[in-house]
Amino acid sequence: AEKDEEYTTNFELAPNILATAKLAKVEKVCLWLGANVMMEFTFEEAEALLGGNLETATTNLGKVNEQLDYLRDQVTTTEVNIARVYNHEVRARRAAGNAGPKTS
Repeated sequence: AEKDEEYTTNFELAPNILATAKLAKVEKVCLWLGANVMMEFTFEEAEALLGGNLETATTNLGKVNEQLDYLRDQVTTTEVNIARVYNHEVRARRAAGNAGPKTS
């Protein structure tokens, strides 16, 4: 916003409660950094900080997605192996039942 313009924004008063405010001469922004820390930044500094955070989050999301793909493959492999063990057990029982003595 230009320095002499009025700026309208929404902000959170409490969870699920928002308020609208009209601000004049907006030159800086305060960012909540967590752990009860809030800092004042110029728009350029805030944009650089948030851009860096977005880049880090995007990179981390990619890594998490790769790990999820690996885990899905491992679950599939485990399910196939369980089915093979079960099928082997069924075949072994059938073979044991057919190999027994015949009483006729």
